[in-house]
Amino acid sequence: MDSMAPNGHPFRGRDGAEFGGGELGGPGGGRSGELPALPVTWRPHRTRTIIYTVAAVLAGSMTAIAATLPSDGGEPWPLPDRIAFACIGFAGAVVLMVLARPKAVADAEGLTVVNMLRTHRLEWAQIVTVNLRSGDPWVLLDLDDGTTLSVMGIQPADGLNAARSAVAELRALVDYYSYN
Repeated sequence: MDSMAPNGHPFRGRDGAEFGGGELGGPGGGRSGELPALPVTWRPHRTRTIIYTVAAVLAGSMTAIAATLPSDGGEPWPLPDRIAFACIGFAGAVVLMVLARPKAVADAEGLTVVNMLRTHRLEWAQIVTVNLRSGDPWVLLDLDDGTTLSVMGIQPADGLNAARSAVAELRALVDYYSYN
């Protein structure tokens, strides 16, 4: 029991075992060992790669189509229309980039959850539980005010083992820094 949380209490995992030994995050998931080095950022890497690729293809293809539209002949496309056509591709790419925004950043003071349109800053004590149930698209945090917050930055789309490892790290940080 030489591991102490910042609140002065011995640090124990969810199962009551002293932190530093055994498996984090419960059966079938997580890694053993130390707390992750702070700050730590979790992002859905596969999803971001796909989104960036689709956004580049969309912007590039719409620009290429706009460049090849006829400017003369029987039914010409005026220059402003062709520019607008290309701009639609770039606007679509920007919308896709919003989908690549989610992440979660943990530091000693708490957790910053960046979802598509909103950013939430939580203190460790506000987080009651970290959940990733079978079929969930991303991690859900149960908060001390009775609400639930989605953490789109940690999702099984990156692979179930990576998601379980991230959940185990986040649970360990919540357990370590919580003042409950």
